Amino acid sequence: MAERWISYFAFLKFTENYWRASEAKRGIVQSGFLQSIQQLNSVSYLYQVFPLSSETDVLFWTSKQLDESHTLVDFFSDLARALNSQKYFLQPIKAWWGFTRPSDYAKGKSAQEIDVLDSGRKKFLTIYPFTKTAEWYQLKRDSRQGMMNEHIRIGHQYQQIKQLLLYSTGLQDQEFIVVYEMDDLVEFSALVSELRSSDARRYTLSDMPIYSAIFHPLQETMGLFK
Repeated sequence: MAERWISYFAFLKFTENYWRASEAKRGIVQSGFLQSIQQLNSVSYLYQVFPLSSETDVLFWTSKQLDESHTLVDFFSDLARALNSQKYFLQPIKAWWGFTRPSDYAKGKSAQEIDVLDSGRKKFLTIYPFTKTAEWYQLKRDSRQGMMNEHIRIGHQYQQIKQLLLYSTGLQDQEFIVVYEMDDLVEFSALVSELRSSDARRYTLSDMPIYSAIFHPLQETMGLFK
């Protein structure tokens, strides 16, 4: 557990109560929310989602390495207090979370793996839940490894695109949360198109919904919604 990180993604939408409030009140709400999340003992980022997607406004991402002094119960309790502080005005729409762990198919840590501690975030983030078919797990190990080798080879052709894979099997509806960071959305779309032509694609049960978001510093993101 000490070597694993948990990442939590909350999709948030400003309520009608927020938009009916005065500009001064909206400023107080924003300041209160930012203060709450900055008090979390974890690494946190805030992304603009609307108008890339209409059902949510911002994406809050927080990550923490768990150890014996800070348990999962502590993590989620702290998170509840932070997100509930302005819930009358900023409503959670959905939440995805999972753990990091060593890859089953690649040796060592890839240079393309997202470092959550790196404050130099790329311009864009794309995230989606992912689940394999039952047939995938019934294949022999060598067959799965061969298809994943192709998958990894394609990804290595796009060195500027970073990835974070989170495991959530048995914890949420999906098996994985897949996160990508990039500076060029067009290049990322080309990567996805190529990956979907690989042999492993036939064993994808679900990889939707997909959200794209834009990174700004915390206050800049909130400032878009005054």
